[in-house]
Amino acid sequence: MSDHLMNTYSRLPIAISHGQGAWVWDVDGKRYLDGLSGIAVNTVGHAHPRLVAALRDQLGKVIHTSNLYRIPLQEALADKLCALSGADRAFFCNSGLEANEAAIKLARLHAHKRGVDRARIIVFDNAFHGRSLATLSATGNPKVQKGFEPLVEGFVRVPLNDAAAVRAAAAANPEIAAVFIEAVQGEGGIRPAQADYLRLLRQLCDEHGWLLMIDEVQCGMGRTGRWFAHQWAEIRPDVIAMAKGLASGVPIGAVLGFGAAADTFGPGQHGTTFGGNPLACRAALETLAIIEDEGLLDNAQRVGDWMRKRLGDSLGAVPGVVDVRGMGLMLGIELDRPCGALVARALEAGLLINVTQERVVRLLPPLNLRQEEAEHLVALLIPLVRAFLAAEPAAA
Repeated sequence: MSDHLMNTYSRLPIAISHGQGAWVWDVDGKRYLDGLSGIAVNTVGHAHPRLVAALRDQLGKVIHTSNLYRIPLQEALADKLCALSGADRAFFCNSGLEANEAAIKLARLHAHKRGVDRARIIVFDNAFHGRSLATLSATGNPKVQKGFEPLVEGFVRVPLNDAAAVRAAAAANPEIAAVFIEAVQGEGGIRPAQADYLRLLRQLCDEHGWLLMIDEVQCGMGRTGRWFAHQWAEIRPDVIAMAKGLASGVPIGAVLGFGAAADTFGPGQHGTTFGGNPLACRAALETLAIIEDEGLLDNAQRVGDWMRKRLGDSLGAVPGVVDVRGMGLMLGIELDRPCGALVARALEAGLLINVTQERVVRLLPPLNLRQEEAEHLVALLIPLVRAFLAAEPAAA
């Protein structure tokens, strides 16, 4: 690798040349099944002909104009996302970090307007919201926070799915203004928030006048079989933050606001140079259309359910396997020992995977993964996990 790149990533020793659907090829011609889709980004796979055609068309028109002017494609995308979510307004940015940062700012501004001067936000153990100072402070991982102190204050942390803990936090902190939760923790190890727990949070927010803000950056965009993972709990949040798979590889993020939260920001209180530019919005609109036209929500649920059952049946009773869990095409296999070595072993076998929280194999394949490709993926992965557990001792 170039000596001029900052040392911020532990990169694998391959370079991707091109892709097609759920497959990619490296510069040496080796083919890999993509079980990660750019960390839940390549929603409709690689080189989807409709997306490629839309991007080519837009590149020949206009890429960027700034938000000093109307952007009709941005307006159309806002209309579409509000129709899918029930939200009232949308703000566009460039990434999940920026969407989450905007949500935090929105919560604080909303609280100040209600006379709460030192607003606090309930966040969760093992959460991951980004790497800016505010989103890093909201994140529940001391390892990624280390060295960046002092962190931003104003966050109250509780365990996920613990009703007593969140009620205790509410009683002890009169300046709480919002709850900020991932409907499914991604970096945190593919840990879903229970439907009853999300409904409890909605109830508490209604009782106390807080905002319920849901981070759908990784679990949104149809990955669990619905447009947004919180929709399985049949609740209405006040704020949704989203990004990653929205434009299937073109950088974009969005914050959706409901009710009073939709009108919290005024001109000059938040903004972006690149956010919501015509190219990104065209990519997002085409991605949404492909998901609808090709039935990819149903595909994510059907194929993901099959994969989870197959992995569970084959690995669930294997010594060293703690759990097989997830929703749709967002799956995790938790082991009882660090398993980062599995990434290189899978790479050698022609499969792209990831390990998070040191012990959880994470699978985030494209939403248009075909059944036969899912079968190939699990046929590669199951023996890799078995062999790893047989060869590697459990941690003391």
